[in-house]
Amino acid sequence: MDYGQFCPIAKATELLGERWMLLILRELFLGSHRYSDIQRGLSRISPSLLTKRLKELELAGVVVRKSKQGRTGRDYYLTPAGKELEPLIENLAVWGMRWARGQLRDEELDVEFLMWDIQRRLQIDKLPEGETVFCFIFNDIERYNNWWIIVRDGTADLCTENPGLDVDLYIRSSLRAMVEIWEGDLALKAALQGERVTAHGKKHLAKTMTDWLGINPFCDIRPGDPELTRIAAV
Repeated sequence: MDYGQFCPIAKATELLGERWMLLILRELFLGSHRYSDIQRGLSRISPSLLTKRLKELELAGVVVRKSKQGRTGRDYYLTPAGKELEPLIENLAVWGMRWARGQLRDEELDVEFLMWDIQRRLQIDKLPEGETVFCFIFNDIERYNNWWIIVRDGTADLCTENPGLDVDLYIRSSLRAMVEIWEGDLALKAALQGERVTAHGKKHLAKTMTDWLGINPFCDIRPGDPELTRIAAV
């Protein structure tokens, strides 16, 4: 993308305005460093395009690659220049929650991103010590409708195949209901009471679900007044 202008906004947009670029930065700011982890948060990007975009960010000085001792491959980290973009990403999230939400289409209900974000936002300190296994079951989709989260030694792992472990809590819902909870449009407590979400298993886990389930940190931002989209700002 080349706008042919010396304007700093144009120059920044030539890099950041490329498709998927801002979402790659979102993943980096959320703590994804491995290539595979970045890809899990962006399930619909092709591996070749993800590799290309990461290389472009590296050449621009936004990210650096670092080797990890005892492990093949390299991880991606933001540089100080890259970290300067954090307010931009946060402001986009706030603006998007306020003005760009609208009615979610079925094709936008990305179960892979939803579960990846729930896994990384899980409030592990609110869970009992030792191993805890959750099974999320989505009753309105055929592909990837069962997910397991295994909490062990202070970390949470996400699986799409049955790990063969005893499940402590089964959580059933439609994909749309869980996305609405993540978005903040449906309160988890209300969803449980109305049985749009059901939790079966260990009672103490079911009762404390509102404490440990991790959701969108911007969920408290409410949609903006539609009237403000039809008048000129003063």
